[in-house]
Amino acid sequence: EVQLMESGGGLVAPGGSLRLSCTTSGFTFSSYTMRWVRQTPGKGLEWVASISTAGGTADYADSVKGRFTISRDNAENTLYLQMNNLKPEDTAVYYCTKGNERGQGTQVTVSS
Repeated sequence: EVQLMESGGGLVAPGGSLRLSCTTSGFTFSSYTMRWVRQTPGKGLEWVASISTAGGTADYADSVKGRFTISRDNAENTLYLQMNNLKPEDTAVYYCTKGNERGQGTQVTVSS
């Protein structure tokens, strides 16, 4: 059974940082491109970032480019998202995804 478990969300002031983690099990993590997506009330899922199987290639949505960094540890079957210079518009539930599968999400709230 594929399991994806996000953590690391919370409340942070604008300009602050958070590091999200996604621990995985039930599949060969190193064989899959992994992604972070986010969702806010009233909006659909928004792709945030992707990373290739070995971690050599990363892509970002324009809205987070230069502020967020996606990474992975294939030995630990874990995906990360380092988020810096957070803005109120980054407030959302963040999910890691393997294809169409995702975890329960972690809430990120950026507010003063």
